Amino acid sequence: MTERDPRDMRPREGCPVQDWATDFDVMDPDYIKDPAPVWRDLRERCPIAHTTRWGGAWLPTTYADVRDMARAAPTLSNRSPGVIPPAPELREMLIAEVKEFGSELPPISSDAPEHKPFKQLILPLFSPHAVERYRPFTEQLANDLIDRFIATGKADAAVDYAQQIPPRVIAHIIGIDPARADEFVEWVRGVLEEGQTNPEARMANRRHIRDFFQAMIDERRDGLRDDAISALMTAEVEGKRLSDYTIVGVCYLLLVAGIDTTWSSIGAALWHFGMTESDRKRMYAEPDLYPTAIEELLRFYSPVVMARRVLEPVAFGAAEMAPGEKVIMNFPAANRDPAVFEQPDEVVLDRTHNRHIAFGVGIHRCAGSNLARMEMDVALRVWFQRIGDFAVSDPDAVRWAGGQVRGPRIVPMRVTAA
Repeated sequence: MTERDPRDMRPREGCPVQDWATDFDVMDPDYIKDPAPVWRDLRERCPIAHTTRWGGAWLPTTYADVRDMARAAPTLSNRSPGVIPPAPELREMLIAEVKEFGSELPPISSDAPEHKPFKQLILPLFSPHAVERYRPFTEQLANDLIDRFIATGKADAAVDYAQQIPPRVIAHIIGIDPARADEFVEWVRGVLEEGQTNPEARMANRRHIRDFFQAMIDERRDGLRDDAISALMTAEVEGKRLSDYTIVGVCYLLLVAGIDTTWSSIGAALWHFGMTESDRKRMYAEPDLYPTAIEELLRFYSPVVMARRVLEPVAFGAAEMAPGEKVIMNFPAANRDPAVFEQPDEVVLDRTHNRHIAFGVGIHRCAGSNLARMEMDVALRVWFQRIGDFAVSDPDAVRWAGGQVRGPRIVPMRVTAA
């Protein structure tokens, strides 16, 4: 399969999808708003779809296929995890950098055996014990955010709350000023949202992030601190200190992967409760539901898809994949598979059998899953404790982003104080 020039990969105006089995479009506005009908259709007639849009890709829709493909590393390589391919000039730059310095965003962009030592390097930052140390900061942050809008009777649950928590928590963990969180949000959205279809924005924001972290490394050369950047500067992998390029790459990954994904999950949960009165009332009445409710919301609104690159000829069912082709790891669709989940297209807050793969599966399962769960738990608990009742005030004004990470970006909400 020959890749199309990413500069010619914009959504084809006036050329809507005619058959999702052979021409799916992950950037289609209706698909971004609600992809579940497409997944249901494909599971019945073509469980692994194909497209030539956005550089071409395969799209599995069943739990078993997604699981098996995720475990097929390195035949399905993680070295190119982006769903939308980079512009040619960025791709050429990345290839040159990787040849000189190694993986750009370890461990997410590396395969075994390189992957393991880098993942072990960051896992201690997100162990259950470490994550609990960040809970008081997160609780104070959530309360401070609500203080800003509670008296007005209205809020944008995405902009004013969900999007504010992960960047400040990640900043706190990494060791940078949480007051700069608005910059981080702008950069991350420039990479993962606007940058998907705007190569110039993607390159510019990538440069902002990398330059920022290089400056943070340079600041610490005269004196290390008690933070993640300093820890990485003294860490070793296979007996060697990490290069600045690698440290920047790890920090870049923590920032990008730890912000957009989690705020999407928090925002989707608040949108759900703001749109679903019965579930909202149930959470007020049954606070013991939080553990199962959070897992169910993660399953139902799984925000992330990743890409794999085929390195060797391989077949999954009728899909015969050739080297160079791309596979979209469709974790959200897997989590709606009726072969695994009863009532898959309903949110069941007390669902007890819930082996979802919202955080992925296999060696590349998300290292920050404990942190994401903690942030989501705090965000929802504090919201329900501080706010007496709420509802989406204008459903037509809600806006969703999609592609690599799907989640609501505008959620106007009417709120009353508890």
